Amino acid sequence: MNRKKKINQVLKAKVKKMNAKQQKSNKPKYISKAERAAMAAKEAQAVHSSDDESAKPTE
Repeated sequence: MNRKKKINQVLKAKVKKMNAKQQKSNKPKYISKAERAAMAAKEAQAVHSSDDESAKPTE
């Protein structure tokens, strides 16, 4: 009886793991602190450059 129970337990655990891997996660992809800082700097630079272009008078 114990052998059958152990085999079933192992098989059920494998099925559970496979199902868990197939589920789509709602968690956003991890972005490191350095990448976030680089993205913020790039965005700030883009905002400043667009402000400079819009501040120039057009004739």
